[in-house]
Amino acid sequence: MATLRTLFLFISLLSLSLISTQSFANSQTQGGQFQQSGRYQVHYMALSSTFLTPQVAMAYNIKRSRYNAFVNISVLDTLIDGNPAVKANITGKAVNLTGNTRQLTFKEVIEGNAIYYIAELPFRNEERFTIQINSSNKDGLNSRVSFKQQFYADQ
Repeated sequence: MATLRTLFLFISLLSLSLISTQSFANSQTQGGQFQQSGRYQVHYMALSSTFLTPQVAMAYNIKRSRYNAFVNISVLDTLIDGNPAVKANITGKAVNLTGNTRQLTFKEVIEGNAIYYIAELPFRNEERFTIQINSSNKDGLNSRVSFKQQFYADQ
């Protein structure tokens, strides 16, 4: 059951990232929604929470609102066959164009072999952020990812 939920969430989030114009633009300019850091790939995305179904939002305790986004981070080990997800310490912040900073509080989600980290980010319509993510672990991961994302309130 957990594997099916993981697959459903992964497919849902992947589909949404392809639908999201901004995510697609980031993908084209940055070579994908991940950054290579030594043996690790740090995958990232940020979307409006309204892209989630009510069931998925409830399952992950994400407030579904036209003024709320979520940031999703996962770390894969590329030196191990199958590139499995690994645990990491994830911290981050989002800085808007006026310099206001919002600290991101990530919660770890483990379902089967999937490990990912989710943080919520409230926003105002058309608000643009530079999102900075720091990830580390005991096995040498020490990465900083920075990307820009603009959010729009659904009508």
